[in-house]
Amino acid sequence: MVGKHPGGNDICQCVAYARYETLLPCDKIKLFWKEDVMEIYMHDVLRWAHVIFAAYWLGGEWGVYNASTNVANAKLALDDRLRHMETAYRIDILPRSSIIWMLPVGFNMANDLGLSPVSGVWVTVVWVATAIWWCLIFAAFKNRGTKLGIKITEFDDKIRYFVIPSLWILGGYTLVTGKLLFVGDDVGGTYWFATKLTFFGFIMIIGLLLRYIMKDWAVAFFRLREEGSTPEIEYIFTSTLAKARKLAYLYWVCIASMAFLGVTKPF
Repeated sequence: MVGKHPGGNDICQCVAYARYETLLPCDKIKLFWKEDVMEIYMHDVLRWAHVIFAAYWLGGEWGVYNASTNVANAKLALDDRLRHMETAYRIDILPRSSIIWMLPVGFNMANDLGLSPVSGVWVTVVWVATAIWWCLIFAAFKNRGTKLGIKITEFDDKIRYFVIPSLWILGGYTLVTGKLLFVGDDVGGTYWFATKLTFFGFIMIIGLLLRYIMKDWAVAFFRLREEGSTPEIEYIFTSTLAKARKLAYLYWVCIASMAFLGVTKPF
């Protein structure tokens, strides 16, 4: 919507400002510039963020996988392999961040549509909790390769042990009863968001399995530094990558499928 600024003056020609208004079913931002007003719905901003996070999640995982194939290449010198490992770490912070920020964005958007079991002040709680969670993830990234980094990563895993069943409970309740847990509202036969919640939990399980499998690389790298390249050590790299490859393919398909479900909303 474009219209005249009610109090247009010279200041309006050089200053842009935003003001938030409550709308149903979502919020609206008004941007004033040179006496014109442009309204941007917050739901659209969240949708944009959702697309960005999904892209970095899926694309980032592909980048990590490709960097990891060079880490397992026995023909490369140790320094080269370590550089590829560092590249994988730097890429990995993007999907690790994106996957958790999908949660508050998704709940916020679904709340606008009346489909979220997390509503009202609890949407804000999810945003704050996610921000704290992300700080832990970033701290683990900054302290990678240290005992502190390992401890933070282990705590990050434990958070997922809570999040995964929570998603299954929230989504599963709606799929079984047709109502929103805690809220009690009927979803009117609209089950795509509940399905996404349940599916999201399954995808996070795959992510945990990949983490568990790749932990063997830490041991392999320690031995590689101490003993040099041996068939036994190289087998750890190649066998671990082979196991991870199958899960990675499933992971990518599931991420793409969940994105398709969110865009098309087929049921």
